[in-house]
Amino acid sequence: MTSQQRILVNTLAQYTRTILNVCLALYSTRIILHALGQTDYGIYMLVAGVVSMLSFVTNALVTTTQRYLSFYQGKGDTAQVYSIFSNSMLLHIAIGLAVFLILALSDWPLVYHVLNIEPERMFTAAIVFVLASLMLFFSIIIAPFRALLFSHENIVYISLIDVFDGILKLLCAFLLLHLTSDRLIAYSVSMLGIQVFNLFALAVYAAVKYEECHLPKLSEFDKSCVRSLASFAGWSVYGSGCVVARNQGIAVILNLFFGTVINAAYGLAMQVAGAVMFVSASIVNAVNPQLMKAEGEGNRKRMIRLAEYESKYSFLFLALLSLPLIFEMDALLNWWLTEVPEYTVEFCQIVLLATLCDQLTIGLTAVNQAIGDIKHFTVWFYSAKLLTLIGIVVCLLLGTNVTIALCSYILVELLDSFLRIPLVKRKADIDVLQFCRNVFLRVIMPVVVVVAVCWSCVTFVSVPYRFLLTLLLSLIAAVPVIWLTTFDSMEKQYIKNYITLRHARVG
Repeated sequence: MTSQQRILVNTLAQYTRTILNVCLALYSTRIILHALGQTDYGIYMLVAGVVSMLSFVTNALVTTTQRYLSFYQGKGDTAQVYSIFSNSMLLHIAIGLAVFLILALSDWPLVYHVLNIEPERMFTAAIVFVLASLMLFFSIIIAPFRALLFSHENIVYISLIDVFDGILKLLCAFLLLHLTSDRLIAYSVSMLGIQVFNLFALAVYAAVKYEECHLPKLSEFDKSCVRSLASFAGWSVYGSGCVVARNQGIAVILNLFFGTVINAAYGLAMQVAGAVMFVSASIVNAVNPQLMKAEGEGNRKRMIRLAEYESKYSFLFLALLSLPLIFEMDALLNWWLTEVPEYTVEFCQIVLLATLCDQLTIGLTAVNQAIGDIKHFTVWFYSAKLLTLIGIVVCLLLGTNVTIALCSYILVELLDSFLRIPLVKRKADIDVLQFCRNVFLRVIMPVVVVVAVCWSCVTFVSVPYRFLLTLLLSLIAAVPVIWLTTFDSMEKQYIKNYITLRHARVG
């Protein structure tokens, strides 16, 4: 399988996994809410939510290990790949144990003195907190195995396990309906059991498939290797932490100025943005391993080319989905929700536009990670995201409408997206004009066409479920424009050759 075919297969696998898991999760949530009741479901979301706030640490650890594995695989340094996996496992075990112990010691004071939980359910909540902490521990231990599979571009197997994870959660939801014991504890135990299953499924498969996957020994501890991993992971955690702080900070600011009602609108906006981000995440996960291997091979020209592809298609595919949603947001929310909180439409539109701005140069983040010296980039790029909080506070203090104030989010994300270019140019010496031609200029016409079609549908068409028509027509109109203006000659030739080959095989 060629590298282009592998990217396509992995992207499709990620798309399919996400769509199936979203459907499974929506249905599971409905059943779990019915089985647990609003009170117990609220306790689980509150207690588990405190623990899940640290989940960004796991994502940073996966990114770190995958970067080093892909880099040295590109170099063809088998011994170093073996050492990276060993020391990564040791580091993850140490971090997992430390995090679990800190959370376990925080259990009693948080549940009994900080969180607002009914007295008769405090003991149960304390048990749930420990079980959620164990889930986080296992998710940290899983990280090296996920990273190993990502580095080998075996995303199809990861997607299969993730879908099976969603199926197991749905089965557990059905089983809850037939239990007479404490359903909240039973649900928490079942979620922990599924996490253990994920660890077993990924670890056993990786151990059989890849020789560098093994149980580490303390004698394999390499101080310099661990220092490099820890440094990279530390700055990755800082970057992810800035994003979490920005998102949660906006919620706190809105709460201080307007109360809890407006938080519902912001929370729904973040859910909508999270639901559509699978488009970009699928492309990033499929391209990044090859991009980092190219840097390991010393083929920087190919690495930058892959970064251009990643930026172009992450933005474009997200735009093809987000722009129709932005135009039809009012109709969609009224169809989805029985009662739409005030400002929800505007907040959803703003958050989607801000997310689109970030995707314009998303591939340059991968370039920075591939090079490995991420401190300077992380400090400037991710710290700048916190300017959103300052912008919103200043606007609200000046008496600006909350919708206008939240537009600071869009402005900061747009400026921060362009900030990637000079930050990465220092390290990779990219050709800025070439990057602009290959990314920005090639997405302008499809976006203009999609906006024009969406505006025309919203303005001149009035039929039931019009949002489906808007999405379909915008996609149909965009396809020929993408072929003419977005694809370069090499991409067009590859698609023609692929279609010819498939036709020949069928014939």
